Amino acid sequence: MKLILQPDDGVGALLEAIENAKKSIEIAIFRFDRSDIKQALENAAGRGVWVHALIANTNRGGEDNLRKLEMDFLRAGIDVARTADDLLRYHYKFMIVDRETLYLLTFNYTYLDTTKTRSFGIVTRNPELVREARRLFDADVRRQAYVPANQNLIVSPVNARHELSRFIQAAEQQLLIYDPEISDPAMIRILRERAKAGVDIRIIGQISKHSPQVGSHGLMRMRFHTRTILRDRLQAFVGSQSLREAELDQRRELGIVLHNRNVVETMVKAFEEDWATLQSHENDGQRQASTSPRTIKRAARALVKDLPPGPLVERALENAIRDIPKAHFARHKLERHLEESIRQAVEDAVSQAVRETVEAEARA
Repeated sequence: MKLILQPDDGVGALLEAIENAKKSIEIAIFRFDRSDIKQALENAAGRGVWVHALIANTNRGGEDNLRKLEMDFLRAGIDVARTADDLLRYHYKFMIVDRETLYLLTFNYTYLDTTKTRSFGIVTRNPELVREARRLFDADVRRQAYVPANQNLIVSPVNARHELSRFIQAAEQQLLIYDPEISDPAMIRILRERAKAGVDIRIIGQISKHSPQVGSHGLMRMRFHTRTILRDRLQAFVGSQSLREAELDQRRELGIVLHNRNVVETMVKAFEEDWATLQSHENDGQRQASTSPRTIKRAARALVKDLPPGPLVERALENAIRDIPKAHFARHKLERHLEESIRQAVEDAVSQAVRETVEAEARA
């Protein structure tokens, strides 16, 4: 088992896997703008590798890009399937190469996620996990029901709530968590119970209700796009599902429980480094922020301060805040409300700018 650590590792491991594929590549896509991965997949199809892409039916603001990607893949000889529309969203990201190696990713195939964002990917050749991921891929391609057969592969909305509840409840000493928003009442209750039992809980992200009894939490300065739970520094859950009701019960998400000591230790080290950059929001619930257009825009700009400036970001900000109601929120609630709409809008608007910057640096 190996770890892909973003933004340090980039897409080298993915490109190498695609370029070395002998027989097949099965890939599930939610967001995609990396021209190098696209070219590698098309090259693989050109040399006779069976490439099958399962592309999300929808993502926030990116449907046109997905439909264009489908057409480009079809012209290159890649088999394309589209996810069903029975769930709110098909949000998973994974790839299976030669039906022997599973790449389970918490990051999208985008320049923003792979060059500017803390995220993880797990590479495993465990036959049972690979076989189970293939079963899931085939079921979703055929739009058939998926019945889990391995408790270490965490699939929403099928077994995620049950298995993640068990995983958290088993913590004896510590839980280190990356999660942009923990809001599911049952999961918050379990975290409170573990904290009451003496478990040290640290969260990079936010909790929907101000819960000092859960433990310390806040936002790191680097953008992050992972949902990860490190338990007792011995086991880890890595996946695409937050501890939110929608992502546990109404969306297709995918994660994995792992016990590899070296991988867990590397993630713990990354967490501790990120924890050191934390911007505490513990007292934000006591501060009220006026949601005048000027205040909202100022908060929005703070959220995207690390993204490249320019007309694309300006337009994205205007579109993202246009429909936010004029109401009064506690500051942490305002920022959480903005987070979802602005991050997604800016991610789509700025991906091209990030890609051009990365490619220009590579040519320099």
